[in-house]
Amino acid sequence: MPATPAWPPRSAPRLFLPGPLASGASVSVAGNQAHYLAKVMRVSEGDAVVLCDDATGEWAARVLSAGKREVVLDPVERLRPREEVPDFWLCPALLKKDRFDLVLEKATELGVRAIRPVVTRRCVADKLNLDRACAHVVEAAEQCARTALPHVDAPVSLDALLRDWPAGRALFFADELGGKPAATAFAAHAGPAAIVTGPEGGFDDAERDAIRAHPAAIPVSLGPRILRGETAAIAATALWMGAAGDW
Repeated sequence: MPATPAWPPRSAPRLFLPGPLASGASVSVAGNQAHYLAKVMRVSEGDAVVLCDDATGEWAARVLSAGKREVVLDPVERLRPREEVPDFWLCPALLKKDRFDLVLEKATELGVRAIRPVVTRRCVADKLNLDRACAHVVEAAEQCARTALPHVDAPVSLDALLRDWPAGRALFFADELGGKPAATAFAAHAGPAAIVTGPEGGFDDAERDAIRAHPAAIPVSLGPRILRGETAAIAATALWMGAAGDW
């Protein structure tokens, strides 16, 4: 007797939708998401789609109808609740668009809770299209099967970041001039944390002094080599997640 195929199949398309989702409460998808389902994935009535809403978790849904401009879906079964993620913020200096897109994508895949972009004196870019950044994060979350979206903030100056830093959250500082070995420092810390990483040209002396003078700051080293801005942000996040047990 042949085995019953898994449902939903692993190949089912994934989408984040505004929530909350609930069993039997059909939802309509329009615009680019409808085009993706109907034209790219070619779903039809009865096919499976996996839905997430960043609130209730992950759902298996059936396609009720698939038109050119609208796809109607019926959430049938909740597959898993919204995941718990470590309380870790990535505070990367803004980079050129393609490089910062990579930071957004990989930080999402690695499981950060929030991304708080920072503008420093040597940043090549000083603006961020927040809608585009959020859409990029959603796409990354869909591809890596996250059920929780990281919050993406509008960029702030380094001065503002330091001035408004919340009490009780460690501020690790990826300082190219050196500090404690990052893996050792991360493993020794328990509780809410964040790391600030620099732009293409690094931090200037005044910025470095300001960060080091902050009471929450813990300067760390990411190794003997000078890393590009996007590499530093991604490597630091991976190290922290490993130390936190998220891997």
